[in-house]
Amino acid sequence: MKISLKQKLQHLENRLTEIDASLAQPDAADDMNRFRELSKERADIEPVVALFRDYRRAEEDWHTARDAMDDPAMREFMEEESQQAQSRMEALESALQVALLPKDASDERNVFLEIRAGTGGDESALFAGSLFRMYTRYAERQRWNVELVSVSESELGGYKEVIARIEGSGAYARLKFESGGHRVQRVPETEAQGRIHTSACTVAVMPEADPIADIEINPADLRIDTFRASGAGGQHVNKTDSAVRVIHLPTGLVVECQDDRSQHRNRAQAMAVLASRLLERERQARNQKEASMRKSLIGSGDRSERIRTYNFPQGRVTDHRINLTLYKIEAIMDGDLNELVDVLTQEFQAEQLASFSEES
Repeated sequence: MKISLKQKLQHLENRLTEIDASLAQPDAADDMNRFRELSKERADIEPVVALFRDYRRAEEDWHTARDAMDDPAMREFMEEESQQAQSRMEALESALQVALLPKDASDERNVFLEIRAGTGGDESALFAGSLFRMYTRYAERQRWNVELVSVSESELGGYKEVIARIEGSGAYARLKFESGGHRVQRVPETEAQGRIHTSACTVAVMPEADPIADIEINPADLRIDTFRASGAGGQHVNKTDSAVRVIHLPTGLVVECQDDRSQHRNRAQAMAVLASRLLERERQARNQKEASMRKSLIGSGDRSERIRTYNFPQGRVTDHRINLTLYKIEAIMDGDLNELVDVLTQEFQAEQLASFSEES
């Protein structure tokens, strides 16, 4: 293990000792804000320190085994002990490097998922419906809650655009690599001659913004219109101006919400989506600056970037960022995304580790 890495880990162990001493003080809970901050910091540090202590134990076992090899009667046994200790050290060092990677502060947040039909006309809208069902089924598997925010349906049952809020632990961490262009190759239901068509949709996954802590929106920068909801709704349709359109004048961003019968709730949802879009613009601006220094393996998350192709005749899904092809399209479209998500996460961590090694 590099000396610089050991020094970082030793610093964390010392810091954990300091935190434990502070939390053990009789008046520790008098300042609840500080108490929560220290408790959170401890929760972040303690697993890393535990790994470091395991590493040192393995290192001690390795030294003990090497020192005992001078005894011919013990040499064979100690050689095996040494190899086992070396293997544990290597595995623990890899785990420690991953544990020390910078954490994305948004990973535990809820997300807004936006899917828009692109090239391909009605088939693109139908594909948008298929993608939305895929993410909904994945959310169900994760026991997350999905709440529709805005829907623009196509005549054939798909979506021109659909926006949903997904609420659940680690939602952004698991879905953040889904942003980009998704392409489908299949025979549309409307195709009489059985020809394969290619169409596309764009997906955006944005962490839900904290309107107080993350982004400040000047009310003077907003134009808020109300209008009558359209679509299914029975007697409610065209009776009240419950739908809300929010326009952010400096950026030109427009958010509409009409899924709820309450104008107040529609306005709150539209403002939440706007805040998340503004936060996402800031994140993309930062990413572009970083990308000028080095190209991200997983991609920029730009909607114009094609990230995945779903080929139904061949039963395959290909993620172009990592050259991964899986022949399980039916399972994936039914929400079995864990293999894709896991590999993307591992590749991202590998890229981070490469950068971490260069800096260490």
